[in-house]
Amino acid sequence: MRDLSVLWSAQSIAVIGATERSGAMGRAPIEYLQKYGFKGKVFPINPKGGTILGLQAYPRITDVNEKVDLALIMVPAPLVEESLTQCGEAGVSVVIVMSSGFAEADSDGAIAQLRLVEIARNFGMRMVGPNCIGTVGAATGLVASFSPVFSGPTTRVEAGSVALVSQSGALGYGMYSLGMDAGVPIGQVITTGNEADVTAIEVATSLANDPAVSAILLYTESLSDIDALDIVSSKKPTAILKVGRSTAGALAAASHTGAIATEDRVIDAAINSTSAVRVDDVEQLIDAGLIFSSGIKSLGKNIAIITTSGGSGILATDAIEKNGLVLANFSESTLDELGKIVPTYGNITNPVDVTAAVMSSPDLFEKCLEVIARDPGVDAIVACFAVLVGSDVERIANALGGVQKIRKLPIAVARTGSASLAPEASKIFSALKLPVFPTPDRAIAALRILHHSSRASTRIESKMTTGLPVPSPTATEVELKELWNSVGVRVPLSVVVRDEASALTAIETVGGRSVMKAVIPGLLHKSEAGGVALDITSANGAQTYSRLSMLAPDGKANPVLVETFIPKGVEALVGVTSSSLGKVLTIGVGGILTEIIDDAAIRLLPVNAEIVYEMIGETKLAPLLAGARGSAPADIAGFVSAVLRIAEVAAGWPEGSELDMNPITVLPSGVWVLDSAYSLSEVHNERTSI
Repeated sequence: MRDLSVLWSAQSIAVIGATERSGAMGRAPIEYLQKYGFKGKVFPINPKGGTILGLQAYPRITDVNEKVDLALIMVPAPLVEESLTQCGEAGVSVVIVMSSGFAEADSDGAIAQLRLVEIARNFGMRMVGPNCIGTVGAATGLVASFSPVFSGPTTRVEAGSVALVSQSGALGYGMYSLGMDAGVPIGQVITTGNEADVTAIEVATSLANDPAVSAILLYTESLSDIDALDIVSSKKPTAILKVGRSTAGALAAASHTGAIATEDRVIDAAINSTSAVRVDDVEQLIDAGLIFSSGIKSLGKNIAIITTSGGSGILATDAIEKNGLVLANFSESTLDELGKIVPTYGNITNPVDVTAAVMSSPDLFEKCLEVIARDPGVDAIVACFAVLVGSDVERIANALGGVQKIRKLPIAVARTGSASLAPEASKIFSALKLPVFPTPDRAIAALRILHHSSRASTRIESKMTTGLPVPSPTATEVELKELWNSVGVRVPLSVVVRDEASALTAIETVGGRSVMKAVIPGLLHKSEAGGVALDITSANGAQTYSRLSMLAPDGKANPVLVETFIPKGVEALVGVTSSSLGKVLTIGVGGILTEIIDDAAIRLLPVNAEIVYEMIGETKLAPLLAGARGSAPADIAGFVSAVLRIAEVAAGWPEGSELDMNPITVLPSGVWVLDSAYSLSEVHNERTSI
């Protein structure tokens, strides 16, 4: 595996398609490398040779008699294959194909892109792109890009410890410029384009091993390797903007579980199982970079607010609740000390309002801040200011910076007011590594991101059990219940009947009170189709059988399942579905209102008991199982045990399979599977038949 770190640390770069022509794409990287002081060697490649921007040019990369770490291919699409082959012959380790006209264009382009991957693999090269705008390693002035961002007179390329990886090139460099304006020290920018070979998550994995990188920001349009993300986020604080949220997938889902476990919910669950934090937009991604760059680790959820504006304090308080954080409770000694400092018309409880008195008593803020910082019940501080002018900025910034001498506390500054009121403020705060946000809401959201990035991964090692049963592609409820019974998951006593007399006999066999169901392959929602009848006895058994046996769409008589009537308990949904990231477990409130209530927890398999208990706690199942409104507590331990066994069995089922168990009834003693449905997507059937 070639080292991808050359994307931001190469010592020698070849530009294939280099030209001196003004405005040409092949000129930009050379111009930028010179402009920003690249310390390595640059080799322009042009069939005419000669010199380009003062550098010796070579007709072919194979004519360069020195090692080339990184090659940029910037020729028309039809010439890329030849150029890539020559890079392989020259022993280049990593190539960025900047040319477009491949999979992003049309089917012919997609085929051509596959040929590029084959060429790269044959030579053992790694290929970034195609359709890629390039990379930046600011520490050495490496700007291997043609982005117009770097043509501007005010664009800065400065060493920094935050890395930005973006599948989108144009957006990536737009985010870079916004991040630099906001004070995020972005030192590495890598865009990945079409990702025919190298992916954003692969780049992030390499960045996570770089000691010069302190945090990673990711923008991606696809995510297929959650284990890699787990490794990355365990090494460096990581925020990910995964776009493409959509409910369209739910409309095509066949089962209750599939409708709930939409692809985006699965991605949420997958990311949440790691230490990475999913953000919603570009603004949040940049704010994540800002809070990460402080270098301070989260201590917990308890937030103290100190403000010169009552309104800002209220906004911050509301944001704390919205972001799932906690307003810190001050100790009695903290309140006593604050009472001696804050004017009587201020407020000493959290949020602490020092009022405008800070203007006439410059040390008021510093004294309050020191008292708050010493309170062991405070995990982070938000300092809110509506207006900062002149010397106030430096004094307040120094006071906030001094907190780290007392305790290593995360601090977020909410500075609501025009930057023109204190033009030097940004530099002062940045020098002290104090992240500044324009509103209390964004400051609190950033602390939430920091807190979430410190949580431990819940990913567990997959241990596939062999020899477990697999249902047939057209498995009915009858087959599935036999399967569950064989692996120790309890199902009611049941009998399949095909005539009226047998139905009446079966009712007595299962205990006199029964449930009757139509047995029709592919019928997942029996209740909606009128295929379920409850509490049936011999008195109404014949009539019920007659109705249920004629529900098959082909008009022929279908079998009917007669099973023991199970008393009402807590109804739960358990499902296992397939996704691009692996098998997914869904747990939620069951019964006929499942999709309406839309109350479910989702995790990637495998899971353990701790995770299942956690999932229950995220849903309304928790109070129901605990014994709502005076009812007896249900058998939670038995339910967890059943879920673990179901997940273990279904984990090895084919790709494209969907298991829907709704309801599973949980009684005070015992857990029963009352219904179970299975489907296998046509995509899987087509694949397995090839």
